[in-house]
Amino acid sequence: MKLDFLQTLGLEATNYGSSTGLHHMTFDELISSSSPVDGQHIGKVGSTSRAQYDAIISKAQEAFKVWRTIPAPKRGEVVRQYGEKLREHKESLGKLVSYEMGKSYQEGLGEVQEMIDICDFAVGLSRQLYGLTMHSERPQHRMYEQWHPLGIVGIISAFNFPVAVWSWNAMIALVCGDVVVWKPSEKTPLCGVACQNLIADVLEANDVPEGVVNLINGDYKVGEYMSTDKRVPLVSATGSTRMGRIVGATVAERMGRSLLELGGNNAIIVEPDADMNLVLTAGVFGAVGTCGQRCTSTRRLIIHSSIYDQVKEKLVNAYKQLKIGDPLDASNHIGPLIDTDAVKMYTDAIARVKSTGGSMLVEGGVLTGSGYESGCYVSPSIAEVAANAEVAQHETFAPLLYLMRYSDLDEAIDIQNNVPQGLSSAIITNSMRSAEQFLSAAGSDCGIANVNIGTSGAEIGGAFGGEKETGGGRESGSDSWKAYMRRQTNTINYGKEVPLAQGIKFDLG
Repeated sequence: MKLDFLQTLGLEATNYGSSTGLHHMTFDELISSSSPVDGQHIGKVGSTSRAQYDAIISKAQEAFKVWRTIPAPKRGEVVRQYGEKLREHKESLGKLVSYEMGKSYQEGLGEVQEMIDICDFAVGLSRQLYGLTMHSERPQHRMYEQWHPLGIVGIISAFNFPVAVWSWNAMIALVCGDVVVWKPSEKTPLCGVACQNLIADVLEANDVPEGVVNLINGDYKVGEYMSTDKRVPLVSATGSTRMGRIVGATVAERMGRSLLELGGNNAIIVEPDADMNLVLTAGVFGAVGTCGQRCTSTRRLIIHSSIYDQVKEKLVNAYKQLKIGDPLDASNHIGPLIDTDAVKMYTDAIARVKSTGGSMLVEGGVLTGSGYESGCYVSPSIAEVAANAEVAQHETFAPLLYLMRYSDLDEAIDIQNNVPQGLSSAIITNSMRSAEQFLSAAGSDCGIANVNIGTSGAEIGGAFGGEKETGGGRESGSDSWKAYMRRQTNTINYGKEVPLAQGIKFDLG
């Protein structure tokens, strides 16, 4: 495959180790990146050592002292310019995302567009970091609250959204006055280097101190550097629930903050009056988009008994039309899984369904032959399982969709909520009553609840995140910016006496 897009992203060399936050580094260990699309080696990235990490953090601490004093709208201007840089390189970065991760080119472009959108959002936010004013109970006193930057924000991102999730965190943190240190997934390190290269040009053009935006690479041990580091007040981590438990406990032990975006086990409830076109589009894309490797991917379809057989038949027929292959070819619907470990996890899950009483309506498997030489291509699966099936309690990060029956909406909501995860949920219905019940306090327990759209995907304007084992964090839009700042309450006495609160008397005379 011709990889011209690498050069425009500053990735024409073989070893990309120099863009890790400090220039002229040499590395004892290298991380190799290969594409799941064709198995081709793309390049190597330097793995950050402990000494290099400490040097980067020290540089970030010094940069923070300067960056926090720059007016927020000026910080927003730097982010605006980065958004323009992303517009200029959208096609190249989208291709890299598709090639290194395996999602379709259209999804790769969509991910870069999310980056552009969050830059635009952050620019506006830079003039809206509002506090509150309050009336004091004491005469000639004024009270208000304001928000200050935290310091260094550590970001640990996952392979499935190798650039967008970093930007959700980093762009908001930057306009808030924080500096950022990013550890991308070791499965998609070149996407991290490309983003660093692009923003480095913008920072240099604006005379931003070195150390405001930093990149570190490596395996979980490099992530542990940040989790255990008191110099990093906030660690935002995206990944598995298992990883989140470790990061959350480690950061909490040192009294730091963590923002966790973890697993999902997302369901769509299909009501008897559901529009079938909506059901098929939302259900199929939700289940097979990104080869089922989104935290918001649809894992369960909870279908009313009266239309269960109809929906099942339409889904099985729709799956026959799916095209699987090179994600850079727009005619294909599904690309590869990230690596052969993910393939084994998928085939093991299918075996587990069959051994525990589930019925395979569409049994997927590993694809071989021309175009599938990487060993990472699979066909998607549909399984019928009981509503309380233990196998459906777990998230399989692959295109495995479970179908379940229900008889009334209360039962459907109970089925949906009766899993450990709580990220995304949806209902397809034309009933206002059903929709409102689903959105009520007695309805979905997820951080995201949709009506007549699927579980997959989210706009940057809303806060993104979920409850229970999903971690409780919120990123991106709404007032998620508050997670990246510290709140301060201020009381100003402009009188000549010091009356105490609650009428307390303290007479020294």
